[in-house]
Amino acid sequence: MAEPEDWMAVKAAPPVELHTDRPHAARVYDVLLGGKTNYPADRAAAEQTLAALPNAAMIARQNRAFMQRAARHLAAEAGIRQFLDIGTGIPTSPNLHEVVQAIAPQSRIVYADNDPIVLAHSRALHTSHRDGRTAYIQADLCRPREILRNEQLRRTLDLDRPIALTLVAVLHWLPSDHDPYAIVGELLDAFPAGSFLALTHVTDDFEPDALEEVSENFQAKGSHVNARGKDEVQRFFDGLEMVEPGLQVVQQWRPDPVELGADAFGETDIPLYAGVARKN
Repeated sequence: MAEPEDWMAVKAAPPVELHTDRPHAARVYDVLLGGKTNYPADRAAAEQTLAALPNAAMIARQNRAFMQRAARHLAAEAGIRQFLDIGTGIPTSPNLHEVVQAIAPQSRIVYADNDPIVLAHSRALHTSHRDGRTAYIQADLCRPREILRNEQLRRTLDLDRPIALTLVAVLHWLPSDHDPYAIVGELLDAFPAGSFLALTHVTDDFEPDALEEVSENFQAKGSHVNARGKDEVQRFFDGLEMVEPGLQVVQQWRPDPVELGADAFGETDIPLYAGVARKN
């Protein structure tokens, strides 16, 4: 494995405020996955989430499993060699680049997140296969134009060739005063035909009271959880060609038969939708 030549620029970045006094989605997710890159505020938020939604840790694991299955499909079956993963979160192996570069070592991946602690741990994200490349940019999904214009992104990805945009468990965290459909549309408009969108999104179709409690807990701490119904999540794929089996609860999107316990969940047990679609 090799580091990209611009890794020193990341290491030389000025100190940033981590805001460890309030929970952040990436760090709460890390708690639920059993990670150690989190703080008391994140652990308290995770405990509140588990109290309202006891299967929250399983939701996180199923979400992670979908990312790996979708990445394998995009690399092995769809032939995608460029990936833009926004809202990447704390590095947890196997990361997206590990999955796709195991199939196609020449693949190029850009990770983006707005949590400064992800920047602090981003070296793990930069350990690319020598035939490919990975990069990390500190960026906010609320400002898609800045992401698309980022110099490091443009040095890593060719925007004239197909790109897989992955938005895994991130869109429901967008503040209510931002239009998530417009944001996704602006990103996809910058990519050519043959590109893909893969996403997961929390839904309140199955456990509305629990999701409302979770949302209120995060709202009180300055964060937002905007759960959406299936029709609302489907809107993100308007104009795209859905990959079979279409929009499904996350554990039913091309489940891996060897996933331990994957068949133990009913359709409404995991309140998270998942889908992949192609831009024609």
